[in-house]
Amino acid sequence: MRVMLAEDSILLREGLIRLLVEEGHQVTAAVGDAALLLAAVEADPPDAVVADVRMPPTHTDEGLRAALEIRRRWPAVGVLVLSQYVEKRYAVELLTSQSAGVGYLLKDRVAQVGEFLDALARVGDGGAAFDPEVVRQLLARTSHTDPLSRLTARERAVLDHMAQGHTNATIAAHLHVSQSAVEKHVNAIFDKLDLAHVTGYSRRVLAVLRYLGG
Repeated sequence: MRVMLAEDSILLREGLIRLLVEEGHQVTAAVGDAALLLAAVEADPPDAVVADVRMPPTHTDEGLRAALEIRRRWPAVGVLVLSQYVEKRYAVELLTSQSAGVGYLLKDRVAQVGEFLDALARVGDGGAAFDPEVVRQLLARTSHTDPLSRLTARERAVLDHMAQGHTNATIAAHLHVSQSAVEKHVNAIFDKLDLAHVTGYSRRVLAVLRYLGG
């Protein structure tokens, strides 16, 4: 996969470069701010971008704004943003902007190399990858919202995994149930969230957005 990095911490940036190269990926650019990232993507769009949420000059939301701009101008480029903390507004904004080919991970997750690489692969393939802790905190904020109260505990667990971007097969493996059981739970979720008559992948997206209060 051709990957670009945007991270103002030189130590982390260099570590990510080494990790990705060792895993067989090509790092086509590694920059320290959002403006340089946008210029690099415009010159040679990669398969995926890994970007810090907070970068110079203000260290607020430059990375997120760049991620949203990339998704708007180059929708084929996957975007995985990294954050030191769970910043709910940023996570919801990224998810609601376009949930295909996007991800939001806490920086601590990078140390768990397998999970980081799996998330990057999913984003690069056009899927989604949201940190379990991010999802947990978003759900804690919105768990009181109807019609979520109609979901069973198992259905909520399935939807939690959907929000992280997992496929039915992966959810089945994580919950130690059959894939057909997961499919039944997913269909029940669609029914209870009044999405039974919506077609295509958008049903999963809409279910997650309603779950997160989007």
